[in-house]
Amino acid sequence: MEASITLKKVGKLINDKTILAGLNFGIERGSLVAIIGDNEAGKSLLLKVISSSEYQEYGQVFIHGVDSKKRRSDVTSKIGYMPHELDLDPWLTLEQNIRFFGLLHSVSLETINTRMVQFSRDLHIVPYLGKMVKYISPGIIRMGMIVRALVHDPEILILDDPTAFMDAESYRHTWDLLLRLKGEKTILYVSQSLQEVESAHDRILVLENGRIALDGSLDRLLGSTFEFHQFQIEFDELDDDLFDKLSKIPHVKNPSRVGHSIHFYGRERNVFFEVLNIASSSIMKDLRIKKLGLQDLMDAKYAKDGIH
Repeated sequence: MEASITLKKVGKLINDKTILAGLNFGIERGSLVAIIGDNEAGKSLLLKVISSSEYQEYGQVFIHGVDSKKRRSDVTSKIGYMPHELDLDPWLTLEQNIRFFGLLHSVSLETINTRMVQFSRDLHIVPYLGKMVKYISPGIIRMGMIVRALVHDPEILILDDPTAFMDAESYRHTWDLLLRLKGEKTILYVSQSLQEVESAHDRILVLENGRIALDGSLDRLLGSTFEFHQFQIEFDELDDDLFDKLSKIPHVKNPSRVGHSIHFYGRERNVFFEVLNIASSSIMKDLRIKKLGLQDLMDAKYAKDGIH
């Protein structure tokens, strides 16, 4: 499929410190891509560079094949960008903020009003349009920022933590809208919520120290670890000899010991019965089993080393 966004050896410095380092990747048109990583990974800065809010020191960013540095006005008209900061003018109403942005993009007032009402209905924020932003809650402001990002009908949406500050109902309305737009628009977003990313993505980019550490769908990223379960078994007493015997069971992976509990990974749940067979003379007090997910992937052990 045709690329909507393409980065070629993109790097960004701040005070001579490299924040983004030689990034090379493309994002297909109509796809929903999530970016995750720790607080110092460079996620927000990457969105700013792609949206042309800031420029890279080296490399190139292409939006639908157009160099964003050479033809900035052509590129920004194709992008709807929502920053992490609440940046609406507090002394204007929500609708005044949205209209002003639409007019900056040379959209007719009639079209602005039509789109504003349409998306505001989708997000259930019509009653707030006439209110001054300084009197509106952060969650409603963020939904207003999404409407602002959509009012000029961009082909690409770039959203930095779009559902921050939202309650459950607002979160649901927001994702109902974004998932409906998926396919029609390319959506690239950063999220602090791994649960959100697990439920809404075609592809996940894991950013680490300004570089892409992992790239793919959740199933692909987890790869062979996807079929593993995490086991935690607590015994009345777990001595060195028992732990050593359990650790040597072929299907017990990455065993560790915390007090009288053994933690390990197994591809099939019947590994539990292998453990019980070895520990038949010991008293088991507690058992916990869970399937691996994105949180486990974000643990450096799995991001870098995998389960051996």
